[in-house]
Amino acid sequence: MSALQDLRVLVVENDEMSATLLQMQLVQGGAVVVGLAGSVDEALRLVEETVPQVALLDYKLARNQTSEPVAADLAARGIPFVLATGMAREQLPDAFRGGVVLTKPYLTVELNAALVRALQGQSANA
Repeated sequence: MSALQDLRVLVVENDEMSATLLQMQLVQGGAVVVGLAGSVDEALRLVEETVPQVALLDYKLARNQTSEPVAADLAARGIPFVLATGMAREQLPDAFRGGVVLTKPYLTVELNAALVRALQGQSANA
């Protein structure tokens, strides 16, 4: 059985193709994608409605938004998250400090490991 089996994951990614590919990777690993969000408002609504076990965030979203408000909301709710970005951890706003940073580009095995680390409460770089 996969470490991601039946794991409820919210994907916050504004690029539709990337979001679809992430969804396929996660489902293939046994996870259940509870929603795909491309904006802060949509992500916050889905966090409220779907109560994911973990979230996968892209840093930059549409309309010059970042996922910083989503990370802050997740942290306040005690929901772990993985931030996928090309930025160094030191460059990130404080709201992301509690998450696992997954450096782009990454392989599926690295994505899965980062999600497991987030669930275990480890906020180290992937």
